[in-house]
Amino acid sequence: MGALHEGHLQLVRCARKKADVVAVSIFVNPTQFGPNEDFDRYPRVLDADLELLDREGVSIVFAPSVAEMYPDGFQTMVEPGAMAQVLDGAARPGHFRGVATVCAKLFSILNPDFAVMGQKDYQQFLIVRQMAEDLNLPVQILAHPIVREPDGLAMSSRNRYLNARERAQAVVLRRSLDAAGRAIASGEADPDAISAEARKVFNNCPDFLHEYFVAVDPDTLAKPREDWNRIVCLVAGRMGSTRLIDNALFSRSGEEETL
Repeated sequence: MGALHEGHLQLVRCARKKADVVAVSIFVNPTQFGPNEDFDRYPRVLDADLELLDREGVSIVFAPSVAEMYPDGFQTMVEPGAMAQVLDGAARPGHFRGVATVCAKLFSILNPDFAVMGQKDYQQFLIVRQMAEDLNLPVQILAHPIVREPDGLAMSSRNRYLNARERAQAVVLRRSLDAAGRAIASGEADPDAISAEARKVFNNCPDFLHEYFVAVDPDTLAKPREDWNRIVCLVAGRMGSTRLIDNALFSRSGEEETL
């Protein structure tokens, strides 16, 4: 959605390794924002974004208007399945309906062979990958590891909303994931116990209002089997007025992995 940072640029670099022509879409999509969310204030800095993308050798930038993407008379929406009803789907009703719809439209317009998405939006990645498979879209959805600030905070365009105090405390998300990893490394395999151990970190950060911390199956977001080999921990909450998300994928040994 623009307001590009190093995480986005690493997606571009990943794409350049896969394809001769790299296209980037920039569109703040109104259908994925709910009432009282930050659509109106979401940062829009297209000129700066274009300069960054030019330096990266991007061939095409598609930056349509809302009227171009959703003209008068637009009626068709893509309704994703069960994975879109939990976690961020429950916290933001209709969000993934908007995401699936705009991604289907962008894939149809640009007709890419590959689409590179960041692991930070883990649930979104799974939903878009499932949508492409279900609708027989000729695009391979690739994941890129989360790109983090030196202190561990996952890079996000919304980080610029944080004031200095909030920014300093926002690393609590990464610390909760680290706590989960330590619990797994110590032999804990029960997802509820892993999540409970991680949530203890929030006790030292009262300014962070956590919405969820879960340890779930990395492919379905459902409760994992008792003999799981990999588990994904996902966390979301608010630091002041800013909603932040993060995740980490762990092996049974507690080693962090990537998609």
